[in-house]
Amino acid sequence: MKDNFGLYDALDRMFGGARDSVLTLDDFLTGLQGRSYAFAIMALNVPNIIPTGIPWLSTITGVPMLFLLAQFFAGRPVPSLPAIIGRRGLPRAKLQTFLGRARRYIRWLEDTVHVRHEWWVTDTPRRLLLGAWSLNILVLALPIPFDNLFPSYAILFFCLALIEDDGIMAMLGWLLTIVTAIWTVFLLMVGHAAIMAAISTLRAIILN
Repeated sequence: MKDNFGLYDALDRMFGGARDSVLTLDDFLTGLQGRSYAFAIMALNVPNIIPTGIPWLSTITGVPMLFLLAQFFAGRPVPSLPAIIGRRGLPRAKLQTFLGRARRYIRWLEDTVHVRHEWWVTDTPRRLLLGAWSLNILVLALPIPFDNLFPSYAILFFCLALIEDDGIMAMLGWLLTIVTAIWTVFLLMVGHAAIMAAISTLRAIILN
């Protein structure tokens, strides 16, 4: 990959340490040692692709991704986070467990991704990709129940496409973006119907 070290090695180094300790988001970014924004966002996103049991994980990681995204579009050379967010952390025990489960998949991705079909990640297609990438990060950050898996994979594939100019990864990212859009609309419709049903029930109870 274009970044000087692989994703698994970077995560293994950062997640290492006492299992009862916490990895803060500031320490996470520092551990990336100035890698690209796409790499930083990908690394933050990876824990979302396999269930970890960490409550509100998609929002905890998604909000920092939004800050990094804003800095990326603003042209800042090095990513950073506000102190109130950077101090937040994730338990190393669960991160280490996750990494052990995800190792073979991450290694497979590192061996699979390479430059191909570059037109998917240049000029207008690239600008459209950046827009879809941003929307997926926004959806991931929102506290919508059961709506983190599809956008997390879309973000992963788009990051790989940007890092390695891999058009196949871009195609997969677009496919997952479509799935994310359909699934999110479905969840919002179900949620709205459930809220209206609850309101109707409460109204009936009050009137009776």
